[in-house]
Amino acid sequence: MFESIRKHSKIVMFLLFLLIIPSFILVGIDSNYFSGGSPVVARVDGKDITQADWDNAHRMESDRIRAQSPGIDAKLLDSPQARYATLERLVRDRVLQVAAQDMHMLTSDARLARELQSIPQIAALKRADGTLDAEAYRALAGAQGLTPEGLEARIRQDLSVNQVMGGVMGSAFSGPAEARLALDALFQRREIQIARFNASAFVSKVVVTDADLEAYYTAHPAKFQQAEQASVEYVVLDLDAVKAGITLSEDDLRTYYKENLNRLAGKEERRASHILINASKDAPADARTQAKAKAEELLAQVRKAPGSFAEIAKKESQDPGSAPSGGDLGFFGRGAMVKPFEDAVFSMKKGEISDVVETDFGFHIILLSDIKTPRQPSFEELRPSLEAELKQQQAQRKFAEVAEAFANGVYAQADSLQPVADKLKLKIQTAEGVTRTPAAGGAGPLANARFLEALFQSDSLQNKRNTEAIEIGTSVLAAGRVTAYQPAMTLPLDKARDQVRAIYIAEKSAELARQEGQAKLTAWKAAPDAASGLTAALTVSRDRLQDQPRSVVDAALRANVDQLPAWTGVDLGAQGYAVVKINRVVPRDGVDDARARMEREQYLQSWASAEALAYYDLLKQRFKVQIKAPRPVAQAELQN
Repeated sequence: MFESIRKHSKIVMFLLFLLIIPSFILVGIDSNYFSGGSPVVARVDGKDITQADWDNAHRMESDRIRAQSPGIDAKLLDSPQARYATLERLVRDRVLQVAAQDMHMLTSDARLARELQSIPQIAALKRADGTLDAEAYRALAGAQGLTPEGLEARIRQDLSVNQVMGGVMGSAFSGPAEARLALDALFQRREIQIARFNASAFVSKVVVTDADLEAYYTAHPAKFQQAEQASVEYVVLDLDAVKAGITLSEDDLRTYYKENLNRLAGKEERRASHILINASKDAPADARTQAKAKAEELLAQVRKAPGSFAEIAKKESQDPGSAPSGGDLGFFGRGAMVKPFEDAVFSMKKGEISDVVETDFGFHIILLSDIKTPRQPSFEELRPSLEAELKQQQAQRKFAEVAEAFANGVYAQADSLQPVADKLKLKIQTAEGVTRTPAAGGAGPLANARFLEALFQSDSLQNKRNTEAIEIGTSVLAAGRVTAYQPAMTLPLDKARDQVRAIYIAEKSAELARQEGQAKLTAWKAAPDAASGLTAALTVSRDRLQDQPRSVVDAALRANVDQLPAWTGVDLGAQGYAVVKINRVVPRDGVDDARARMEREQYLQSWASAEALAYYDLLKQRFKVQIKAPRPVAQAELQN
């Protein structure tokens, strides 16, 4: 049979072709067939957003933020919250694009042209005759990785998308009466007194038995979980590691010294005096002509008697800053003066008097009185800085090559980091008790969420294989492997007893404080004169907490004040309980017209934002948005 197939292989291949191709036509080819099955993390209007889309968008967003703020902490950009925010922005962009298409929000050629002309970088490309420098325009688009047509398509799309929310934002309206009502409530102040029932004051009243601890431990096993932990080893490749492997020759250093001596020695400075006849660039032509004639007349005088320059400057110069000192401007370097003035000064010889120099301020006669040439440091003086600078430059050029070798090395010999460490002269570092989430105050790879996620992948945990090379910062790669793993477990009572006792006492103390506070609240409402232990009266508002917990101030401002004094209680959780007495509502201080207008504008902006958010929520429902990736839990929520 197999011999028959071999003899008629072409016929078999043709039959298979006839069978397979129609199935693709009838069923379709899933994009995952070619994409490697990147999981779907969200869906908008029936169209998928994959993990690859999300990763690409977050990488671009991170690169943009790093370019704007080079000193930003990489941990902030790689946190689960930051990554999820990128996904939400990606979903929002897709929703608005679909809405713009659905509503036929089109951007006309005229509107596109106006928008392009309003962009300063494009407006600067206009020639004197009003035409656009096509080559410079193409280069500008290319700097963003686009063709001119692609740039115009992106701007056209942005304008169309902006129309979707622009109508909602632009039509928001709030009358003066509505704004005043809302603002008065927002800025309202109340005079209050507080009685605190702190949990710490009730600790001595808590009676603890072994039976209580056992019962609490049995009822709350989740509180005594020890998180999964791993012992790991890892290597880091950064510019310092690359620099350590670079050896500079004496010839390299001396050549670099010669090429950069002028830059390293500092800037030449020149001292000049001038006589200025004022004539601004906007002055009438006749006035500028008269000013130039006056300057030419003074130039003839100083050239006839150069020693009289200072005296003439004191008498005739119209620069109030330098005229009293004979026109002396002191020493200055390049970039300190307007260009025509600077060009003249740095082209003159010491003691020389210039021709009349025209600037936007008027007409100048310049005397170059001195030249300060910086001392040229010797090669030996600059050797340490030259070596550091040249190594830095070579390391930056070489990093991509070394990074490729690093990535290939940790992949090729996946059961050990030693070969890549030996090859690139890297130090293998170790750590114990590593968890999936970065520890507070951590640094380096163990503070990077992406690196920890790679360490705790099933292949890494089960087979002790190296992770791939993970970018944890600008020009910083890391790879690691798990050497030992301890799954999550509930601590036995004998090891958790101290923790159980502390938590039990804290909860019981807070409960006693709450019971005492609620009892006092009930009693004082019935007999206000019996209240004791209240603080001195203080006036609070939403923008003036007076060192009080936000929950206390919010409760005081929410309380019904139809009948004063009013009373309310506030559960402070582990801190205990507070009883708040509201004595009176304090009127707002007088608000001037400018402040009132600003507050109304801010209120209108907030109202417009709220309407836009509500409209966006409506669009999400309309286009059936699904975000499949779970929202990360904030660290504060985990602690609570």
